[in-house]
Amino acid sequence: MSALRIVFMGTPDFAVPALKALHEAGHKILAVYSQPPRPKGRGQQVQKSPVHLYAEEQGIPIFNPKSLKNADAQEEFKKLNADVAVVAAYGLILPKAVLDTPKYGCINIHASLLPRWRGASPIQHAIWSGDPETGITLMQMDEGLDTGAVISMERIAITDKTTSSSLHDELSALGGKMIVKAIGELAKNGALKSVPQNDESTYAPMLKKENGKINWSLSAAMIDRQIRALNPWPGTWAEFEGKRIRILAAEISPAKGNPGEILDRHGNIGHGLKILKIQPEGKNAMDFSAAVNGGYLKVGGIFT
Repeated sequence: MSALRIVFMGTPDFAVPALKALHEAGHKILAVYSQPPRPKGRGQQVQKSPVHLYAEEQGIPIFNPKSLKNADAQEEFKKLNADVAVVAAYGLILPKAVLDTPKYGCINIHASLLPRWRGASPIQHAIWSGDPETGITLMQMDEGLDTGAVISMERIAITDKTTSSSLHDELSALGGKMIVKAIGELAKNGALKSVPQNDESTYAPMLKKENGKINWSLSAAMIDRQIRALNPWPGTWAEFEGKRIRILAAEISPAKGNPGEILDRHGNIGHGLKILKIQPEGKNAMDFSAAVNGGYLKVGGIFT
């Protein structure tokens, strides 16, 4: 296999397996583009992205432009003379001048079965909406939002135990395998076949903290999916006696009672939900029974 000259563009943990797989497959990673280091956590210390850190460890040149819309950034990108750019959860819009620069264009690794769940949070929305499956789509990028022609697609089942974290890791690994295969075919044949997306699209907007508030009037199945989809970010929560309680894990149960009512110390909640793990404000995560023992919750109380 002849090696291609690749610019990799990505930021979070999700993108690292693809970068690592391409690098280990022997392709020439000319440069990595990643979001600029930013303050994170309680201490607001400036931190480099996971993709940035991997590139740094491997001695790959790193670029952190705040935008690719200006002429200087575009000229810098052009000078790399890439065969192809691989994009995975980068976080910046690629203007046409960038999309058209590499010899074979830009290929995106997207964590859904396009055109379902275009946008910023496809993993979470697939679980939250009760989809039976999701997957990875490799897409030839165009100027639209996840609208480019589909190169390849592979599927993963979503079960009643699937969480955002577990699905993230599965899809991340799958994306790495798929992109190595696709780039290998591109290196061999000088082209990749692709087919246009249909118009039956759905959109997965960026999540906000308020998305995590539990509405106890919804069905237990819907609340369970919300909890599995939105942890660790933005997290799901409810209030108990005026204090916010994070709900970290739950499952469906046969419990009967009023919505939000704590039926027993084991975490059974009215209308069919069993909460397994919670986190009171300012405290560590704990089992439901430990929260009752510690006085953070009480049987007969109501979550709001």
